[in-house]
Amino acid sequence: MREALALAAQAVGLCEPNPRVGCVILDREGRVLGRGSTQEAGGPHAEVMALRDAAARGADVHGATVVVSLEPCSHHGRTPPCADALVAAGVGRVVMAMRDPNPLVAGQGAARLAAAGIEVIAGPFEAEARALNVGFVSRMERGRPWLRLKVAVSLDGRSALENGASQWITGEAARADGHAWRKRAGAVLTGVGTVLDDDPRLDVRLVPIARQPLRVVVDSRLQTPPSARLLAPPGPVLIYAALDDAAKRRALEATGAEIALLPSPNGKVDLPAMLADLARRGINELHAEAGEKLNASLLREAGVDELLVYVAPRLLGSGRGLAALGPFERLEQSLDFRIVDVAQVGADLRLRLLR
Repeated sequence: MREALALAAQAVGLCEPNPRVGCVILDREGRVLGRGSTQEAGGPHAEVMALRDAAARGADVHGATVVVSLEPCSHHGRTPPCADALVAAGVGRVVMAMRDPNPLVAGQGAARLAAAGIEVIAGPFEAEARALNVGFVSRMERGRPWLRLKVAVSLDGRSALENGASQWITGEAARADGHAWRKRAGAVLTGVGTVLDDDPRLDVRLVPIARQPLRVVVDSRLQTPPSARLLAPPGPVLIYAALDDAAKRRALEATGAEIALLPSPNGKVDLPAMLADLARRGINELHAEAGEKLNASLLREAGVDELLVYVAPRLLGSGRGLAALGPFERLEQSLDFRIVDVAQVGADLRLRLLR
């Protein structure tokens, strides 16, 4: 199963919106007959890739054990059901890390296998499998992406100087690591303030990737200039606005950007509605890199699930913080997180925290 999970990790940045799945087929002596991982959307799933690998090796999979990181699918989407492929191959046992949270599957794949006389075992390494597909699980079970907020700060918690300068607080290794986390996401989000201050590209450049994530801008009044670097290739761009301006909209649409109007009663973008819309678009993980104002709004209104904080060993003095929250009058008003991982990346520290 560890090998199946490692194969599933190879699908990061490739298979979205499908879940990341790995599969290993073994004979009765435990020898590997075939391996596979999920390909791009519309391409073969992990089980089919493993069956093809076994066939290419000339291996007989009749009675074999299939170890897979997610329940084989039972519905016909862009590809036929993997459960049917395993039944047709005559395998003897399927060991899966977790059941599929997709309502179209949700135990039906296992039931189809069992009905064909195939032994089904579920549960080993379930936590690891869920962590690898945390966004897919979130979209299936909550109807919203997993929202990860990334920020780089100094020892005194500053994400930028008073004048907005923030490039670069952390070192090259931390920036490359941040791009690896961008790669996990179906969409990378920022606010118009960051667009105006930093003119970021918001794409994945520092690590290899098969397909660029969707780039998303929260821009209530359509202030994004058509010359902004993130509007250039590669990859699509989606701008959420609250107030329509026909001339500005046409200018942005001429660059290829899509404009979506989602106003809230306070005249800003409705962030919970934005998350629901991104889920409908098949976004599993949403990676946010924004300024202190949008960060605060995401924390208050959108329910940030995870913080990814890079801490540089430097003091900046006065400046902009991680998030413009408060001021709070009582400690009980604080937003609490749980540290789940601490790692040194180059000269900096990376903290991962869950809500």
